[in-house]
Amino acid sequence: MRYDKIGMNVLMVLILTVGLSGCTIIFQKGRRTDVEKISKLRSDLSELERAKQELERRLRDEINDKQVKVEMAPKGLVITFVAEVLFDSGKANLRTDSLPKLDKVAGVLNTTVADLNVGIEGHTDNQPIKKSGWKSNWELSSARALSVLHFLSEKGVDEPRMAATGYGEYKPVAGNDSKESRQKNRRVEIVILPRTEKTNAQTANQDAGNEEGLK
Repeated sequence: MRYDKIGMNVLMVLILTVGLSGCTIIFQKGRRTDVEKISKLRSDLSELERAKQELERRLRDEINDKQVKVEMAPKGLVITFVAEVLFDSGKANLRTDSLPKLDKVAGVLNTTVADLNVGIEGHTDNQPIKKSGWKSNWELSSARALSVLHFLSEKGVDEPRMAATGYGEYKPVAGNDSKESRQKNRRVEIVILPRTEKTNAQTANQDAGNEEGLK
């Protein structure tokens, strides 16, 4: 009975936290272990919320100028840079004036969320490559994501924490029917990922695989 009351209290707090953050989490009813999971996830969400507040403070000018957007999403805490802030048209080398902006992000990655993984996603509009020499928008978006990854690595973000992905034109956030909407689609997203824990089955399978490899 005592566990039920604790679980309900923690669950209500988490529902409020999740509602504010935009994340969705589902638990099975009636399991005591869910109380611990709820408490742990509430802590992780608080960690991301602290990072969001710190990023908003450090990037206040860039956010006000609509160069950067910081928001909670189902996949984690997303820092979105307009591509033109980081790169010249058709290029994948970081602009010199973009480095201080990315440095502010690196500072948070190295402190507030120093143990969370980070995904760097490159995106383009749907305009075909004509003069820049890239084979397709996939190559351009991938190269841009890798440029950001390498910069963050140089600033001390642990390499095993990071992964870079190029989505090309295939994950737009706006229509590609105007100059303004195409600009929204040309972006780089730095995603701070929520902590994930292995299930017992995953751990058992991994242990079995390790034992097999030793034979």
